[in-house]
Amino acid sequence: MRELGDAGRVPHGGVGEAWWSEHLRTDDLSVGTYVVPAGREDPQDPHTEDEIYVVVSGRGVLAGPDEEIAVAPGSVLFVGAGEEHRFERVEDDLVLIVVFGPAEGTRAAG
Repeated sequence: MRELGDAGRVPHGGVGEAWWSEHLRTDDLSVGTYVVPAGREDPQDPHTEDEIYVVVSGRGVLAGPDEEIAVAPGSVLFVGAGEEHRFERVEDDLVLIVVFGPAEGTRAAG
């Protein structure tokens, strides 16, 4: 058992660009905090693992090739492995807890 006390917390002074911090890694999953500041670009590429996003604070849109989902505090989102996605139109600094299954980067790109 373990508390992930830093999950969902932004560094003192904020961040200037998209920022990622991993808090836990096991063979089967990893957990971290991802921040996209208001008005900034989300530079991520599709991952080889499934992802769950939990929005802690902020507002924006999760955009894929064929769909857009408005996100706000409390939104919980699933993105399948290999699915193109990025956060756009970030109005307020977007702070997310991200869970990868299995752990981020453990599957070989196909």
